[in-house]
Amino acid sequence: EVQLVESGGGLVQAGGSLRLSCAASGFTFDDYAIGWFRQAPGKERDGVSCISSSDGSTYYADSVKGRFTISSDNAKNTVYLQMNSLKPEDTAVYYCAAGDTCGSDFGSWGQGTQVTVSS
Repeated sequence: EVQLVESGGGLVQAGGSLRLSCAASGFTFDDYAIGWFRQAPGKERDGVSCISSSDGSTYYADSVKGRFTISSDNAKNTVYLQMNSLKPEDTAVYYCAAGDTCGSDFGSWGQGTQVTVSS
């Protein structure tokens, strides 16, 4: 069974940093892309970043470009999202998800981890 588990969320002051982790199991990691998404209260779920495990290609939403960095450790089946210079508007539940490519639908999702940025 495909399973994704996020960790690393928490409460941080504006300007601070957090590193989120997405640990995957139940599938061959190198065959999938892993995306990070977030959903704030009353808002739609938005794509934040994505990495293709096969070639390392990455994507960032404009709102986080230059502040967030996605990376992967294929040996550990884990993808990370390093979040720097956090802003209150980054507050959301962050989810990771697996798909065939960064342009595909993501069929497997984690449970989410809460990130709260205080001002």
